[in-house]
Amino acid sequence: MSVVLGYDESPGAVRALRVAIEVSAAFGEPLVLVYGAAAPGSVGEEYAAHRDALHEAGRAALGHAVEAAEEAGVRTTVEIIDAKPAEALINAAARHAARCIVVGSWGESPLRGALLGSTPHKLLHLSPTPVLCVPTES
Repeated sequence: MSVVLGYDESPGAVRALRVAIEVSAAFGEPLVLVYGAAAPGSVGEEYAAHRDALHEAGRAALGHAVEAAEEAGVRTTVEIIDAKPAEALINAAARHAARCIVVGSWGESPLRGALLGSTPHKLLHLSPTPVLCVPTES
């Protein structure tokens, strides 16, 4: 078993990281840190450059999360996945037999999330793995 966290260094993700570390530590399970890096398009030089930039941003973001988890004594695995965030998290959760997926929210209204297709909204409706949605601090 494991805990999967979607992490991108947004304010919601930073708070979700703290919660995911607590859950991982409480259950003695590793934390799988996931960055969904879906570049637009599928071929060509521009696509490759965009994908490479997304992967670099993901490595930097996840590096900070690994440091925080290791300070708390939580083992980590890092995955940068070429997919949209919700799809990346659902797939990672299945592969790692996740207890839950932890994701931060931006404090947006439920209607806005439904209309724009936010990652937490998609996960709550599509994931077979339980989802822990951590609200941003007020």
